[in-house]
Amino acid sequence: MRWAGDLRYSFACAALLLGLLLVIDAGNDTLTAVRAVLWAGLSLLLFLVLLPPRVAAGGNWVEVRGVWRTRRARTDRLASVACSDGVAQRLVLRDADGGAVEVEPRVLLANPRLWHLLDTGVRTSEAHGTLRSGGPELRRLAGRIDAETARAVFRVSGLDD
Repeated sequence: MRWAGDLRYSFACAALLLGLLLVIDAGNDTLTAVRAVLWAGLSLLLFLVLLPPRVAAGGNWVEVRGVWRTRRARTDRLASVACSDGVAQRLVLRDADGGAVEVEPRVLLANPRLWHLLDTGVRTSEAHGTLRSGGPELRRLAGRIDAETARAVFRVSGLDD
């Protein structure tokens, strides 16, 4: 699972930083209990910054749980979908009730079941007429996910070159 790997990576980075800071401080004979607590706090902060959000979905909702809060949007009542540009691309889903979540496209690529639940909700929103913008972005993402899934099937079956 990609989330578990990202969690391990976050922990490893924080532990490495703590270890390096403690070794450097001990090597300079400046390590005290107060400084050790300070370095542990700094490492904890790094862990929290790197901690990936947890994405879950159900029948008609998608939920993103971060460090401080949980956000939820109804996929059967989506009002808009937008792709944010930048270094970390995100799919921003807003529902008609005011709920909004941000999901990284790589999370959807890595989890076909999550993509299926989201896609089913999007089709329901389109059928009910609540989805007013974001159709082209979703179709582009759907094509990318379908192509990646097909490549994975060919790779597993041994049909790729």
